[in-house]
Amino acid sequence: MNIFLIGYRCSGKTSVGKSLAKKLGISFFDTDSELVRKHGMNISKIVRRQGWSIFREMEKAVIKRSCVFDDHVVATGGGAVLDIENVRHMKESGVLIWLKATPETIKKRILQDKNTKDFRPALTSKGFVKEIEETLLSRNQYYENAMDFYIDANSIGIDEVCNAIVKKLADS
Repeated sequence: MNIFLIGYRCSGKTSVGKSLAKKLGISFFDTDSELVRKHGMNISKIVRRQGWSIFREMEKAVIKRSCVFDDHVVATGGGAVLDIENVRHMKESGVLIWLKATPETIKKRILQDKNTKDFRPALTSKGFVKEIEETLLSRNQYYENAMDFYIDANSIGIDEVCNAIVKKLADS
């Protein structure tokens, strides 16, 4: 069984994923990092040169490939759940955990992240704060529909999030 971490950008999927995989003694896979490695350019450049629809097709291929794994923690891109096939493939090969964060938490983390502009291109032209609020609001239904359960990733650290996930998995 794989563990797929879903959620908005900077909700902690990669940081939690690495820590969780180590804690569980299984492998970690980051779909965004793999996409960048495979195509030899960062996500911003892919989107700028080829557009969002081509990026989403590339993402879909990487997610489908990750679903063949067994016993992996997989950090997905923030928009992976927008595609129903991605969700179906992930559900067939594992459990989906939504790392739920507020716009305020996401804004703070994005501002602290030095790689944001390369790995997190603008999704709208509405400005940073408005984009987070509107996009998160529109995606919440996708995360909610896709998840098996969620963890509040706002006010607790990586270890606490990992412990909450392990406990929830053991209880189910």
